[in-house]
Amino acid sequence: VALRESTQRKLRKFSELRGKPVAAGEFWDIVAITAADERQELAYKQQLSEKLKRRELPLGVQYHVFVDPVGAKIGNGGSTLCALQCLENLYGDKWNSFTILLIHSGGYSQRLPNASALGKIFTALPLGNPIYQMLELKLAMYIDFPSHMNPGILVTCADDIELYSPGESGFIRFDKPGFTALAHPSSLTVGTTHGVFVLEPFDHSERKDLEYRCCYRFLHKPSIEIMHQCDAVFRARNFSQQDFAGDNIPSLKLDTEYVYTDSLFYMDHKSAKKLLAFYEKIGTLNCEIDAYGDFLQALGPGATMEYTRNTSNVTKEESELIDMRQRIFHLLKGTSLNVVVLNNSKFYHIGTTEEYLFHLASDSSLKSELGLRFIASSIVPAIPECFGKTSCVIQSILDSRCSVAPGSVVEYSRLGPDVSVGENCIISGSYIITKAVLPAYSFVCSLSLKMNGYLKHSTMAFGVQDNLKKNVKTLSDIKLLQFFGVSLLSCLDSWNLKVTEKLFSGNMTSLSLWTARIFPVCCSLSDSVTTSLKMLNAVKNKSAFNLNSYQLLSIEEMLGYKDVEDMVAYREQIFQEISLKKKQSDLETS
Repeated sequence: VALRESTQRKLRKFSELRGKPVAAGEFWDIVAITAADERQELAYKQQLSEKLKRRELPLGVQYHVFVDPVGAKIGNGGSTLCALQCLENLYGDKWNSFTILLIHSGGYSQRLPNASALGKIFTALPLGNPIYQMLELKLAMYIDFPSHMNPGILVTCADDIELYSPGESGFIRFDKPGFTALAHPSSLTVGTTHGVFVLEPFDHSERKDLEYRCCYRFLHKPSIEIMHQCDAVFRARNFSQQDFAGDNIPSLKLDTEYVYTDSLFYMDHKSAKKLLAFYEKIGTLNCEIDAYGDFLQALGPGATMEYTRNTSNVTKEESELIDMRQRIFHLLKGTSLNVVVLNNSKFYHIGTTEEYLFHLASDSSLKSELGLRFIASSIVPAIPECFGKTSCVIQSILDSRCSVAPGSVVEYSRLGPDVSVGENCIISGSYIITKAVLPAYSFVCSLSLKMNGYLKHSTMAFGVQDNLKKNVKTLSDIKLLQFFGVSLLSCLDSWNLKVTEKLFSGNMTSLSLWTARIFPVCCSLSDSVTTSLKMLNAVKNKSAFNLNSYQLLSIEEMLGYKDVEDMVAYREQIFQEISLKKKQSDLETS
């Protein structure tokens, strides 16, 4: 209850600031979002300026998008360094007095592709009016931070949500030198995929909702064995199952073991300047640095250099990375890592289709804590029978005769009278007017494209459980890739497509559903959805649908051609139509 009330209070407070100029010190001085490349940067800037025009964000704040330099991937640690440089270039010495929120949103969202075109930080949620996107939710959840924070930078990711109740103390302070991180109680299994804090001993026996602790050492994605060896494990005596961070565990017994896992962290201005000076000295980064693994593991009195040589969860060239990690270790060694232990808190991740469907279209705890709605800013059928009780509709217009099965999410779409959506589907940015049946577990997402100066449309369609990242090295291995649970090879047969090098875009030694040229380009949005549904149904029904006469693109290429302006305009058009219909019905009832 305390968690829900605390969350609702923050949402109300943020709602009052939307579209209004903020007073000095009551909100962030700067909100910065990182982007992976120039196309993403442009997409983010366009959306930010639209949101400001529509007064969906607090005004009088500097909103920036900082793009990674061209060249090698540099990870969110590299993006953090690059953002510091951008701040220095823009503000000179002035930023030493600013509170800054830095949101990492530079990924291509391959595990939640309806966020690929416009960015994870602009993922819509069934909340607020106008609809909240992840950006507004982050700003709402952190609403109390800036006024209790010394100048510095709060670093967070675009696809996670931290809910907390600070208890009697009322708010969290970020006022200590060095780094300060939030910590959430989690199961040991969750600890293996997160950062885990080894805390300094503490003499209080009574557990409070909020405790300020010192971290002896930070472990990054440790094994359960290592957590025990390093004394990171606590035994719960008076924890109930609800106490564990959101996604953390389905079944927890009382008297169970737990660890404290990471989410966001803050660094004071002095630490930020130290990192900036280091970045300016090295010039160009050629390896991926992790803001959590590579910065936080260097902190605290118990930090050792061991981790710098562990490259198991790293993709690129190792020797350069090891050298870079060691230099960062020596730079930050001796800096303190303060931990704000939030015993009444939850950490949720919405970065995959599975997590997205679970949190939005079922009775998840996140839904009740945030007050997420099943129907938000939409026009939907009045007849409950044809409408799944746990489906979720966001800013969409559904004909009174269409049906949506439970567990599905429809966002920014129009569905006609003869459309039937199966369960656990995701439909995004689409327009379906013809008769259509979407099989259960379908993923359908339409993009506007600008090709040779002309507006075109393409719709990606596959199964929500398909792995777009899984790749093979040779054409002879593409039988190992699965499309809607069927070998891609047999799908190509159904579509009358030949296996040649032309079938894939990009790097020929990394072939995946992400780079497969299988999605047709059409002149209208509705044609593009209909055509992609035909190819999907051909696979489901083991029938044939010839794709030979179409121009085909991969998802990777679609993102290169995306027309952000048109997609945002389509969403706006739906919003205006819904607002108009609401006004009309309000007039009729009054």
